[in-house]
Amino acid sequence: MAQITQPQQKQANLPPPELSGSVIKTLFEVYNELGFGYQEKYYYRAIKQKLLALGYKVSEQLLTKIIVSGAVIGRYFLDFLISDGKNFIVLELKVAEDVYPKHIHQVLGYLKANNLKLGIIGIFSTHGVIVKRVIN
Repeated sequence: MAQITQPQQKQANLPPPELSGSVIKTLFEVYNELGFGYQEKYYYRAIKQKLLALGYKVSEQLLTKIIVSGAVIGRYFLDFLISDGKNFIVLELKVAEDVYPKHIHQVLGYLKANNLKLGIIGIFSTHGVIVKRVIN
């Protein structure tokens, strides 16, 4: 009889699959309830409400500074920083038709500036939810 084993995380210090799985499941639940056609801010509010109800700590619109040699050269605002108390995931939401390179670069910048490992891009499109994991 074949045994089913859990996939091993390929990179050390990634948040556990349960956390990222909950975040991704929430994206699909919100899309299933609302469908397509709303502004980003409404998906944003619904996702925040659901993640808080699951018991996660949800920080929003966090200012992140990009610093070189002690000087601030730029700023980012993260949509969400989600935590289970020990692990963190950046969640960036978009209303678009696909994940574009600029979205990936944006999240990778967030991860690098905050020394974090995992970001999730959630795209609400006419075709459904598109999810892209970004690893630093």
